[in-house]
Amino acid sequence: MSTQHHIIPVKTYLVIYGILMGLLALTVAAALVDLGPFQFPVSMAIAALKGVLIVLFFMHVRYQDKLTWVFSGASFLWLLILLIFTLNDYLTRGWLNIDGK
Repeated sequence: MSTQHHIIPVKTYLVIYGILMGLLALTVAAALVDLGPFQFPVSMAIAALKGVLIVLFFMHVRYQDKLTWVFSGASFLWLLILLIFTLNDYLTRGWLNIDGK
């Protein structure tokens, strides 16, 4: 493992902050516009992009070794699995006609 620390310039932090604020405005704009069935995918795509930027720059994963990348990727994979199973449960609740539901 490398013991060197990568120093990120303040300008980079400010640029990423500006991008995150722009994505926040885009999130609010997407919430105010009726996109129909695309509302959820658009919102999740914006949120995923914001999450990736935060992990890469503010958590310094971009400059770490490969093992850190593996565990970061595994956490996103686990989040994807949780979302898929949650949506699978939620979206299939109306398939069965059960009394008292």
